[in-house]
Amino acid sequence: MLLGIPVDLAVRMDAADYRTLAGSTLLAAGTVLLVGFVVAASQYPGYSATTQPISALGANAAPAGSQQIFTGVMVVAGGLMGLAAYGLFRSRAGQLVAAAAGVTGIVGLVAVGLFPMETGLPHTIGAAISFAGIGVTALLVAAGSVGPFAVVSAVMGTLELLAFVAFALLQGATPLDVGGLERIVAYLGLLWVTAYGGVLIGSDSTMAGPS
Repeated sequence: MLLGIPVDLAVRMDAADYRTLAGSTLLAAGTVLLVGFVVAASQYPGYSATTQPISALGANAAPAGSQQIFTGVMVVAGGLMGLAAYGLFRSRAGQLVAAAAGVTGIVGLVAVGLFPMETGLPHTIGAAISFAGIGVTALLVAAGSVGPFAVVSAVMGTLELLAFVAFALLQGATPLDVGGLERIVAYLGLLWVTAYGGVLIGSDSTMAGPS
């Protein structure tokens, strides 16, 4: 026993336990991001969800409260995604699914939090990995699964990638402007992350992915 916790807990956890771990942390990551964006924006007087990107909440020009919340939210959510990736790997959900989720969180989300907009390339790479990574992960889950959620995952993953490509090419050249178009990309990804988390928590069998 260590602080009242059996030291062999990890050994005795089965695939269902790891699946629950993955689902819970994915659900938590999606919730943290969504609520964090709203709270950070509330600390930024004059912030425009239409003309400013989400990352402006953590930019050097943003108020201190907004910066701190945005940075913390991205790092915490990235860590949760990394933990979810571990749970996916141990639950036999597929090595590619676990790897894609891990890279999306640890490399993508954390980089967006640690490197503000003003850093240029590091921030852009992190954002691209975050957006594209969720879409790719969704398609990998769809490829290795059966049932209604496989279809949902395929549709949402495809929409996520299409929206990301549109955002990368068009930026502010639409009536939605840069902020509105980016939110379509971000919220599609958040919807899928939370949906997949819920499916994993409630599933009686492993949602698979290609190995």
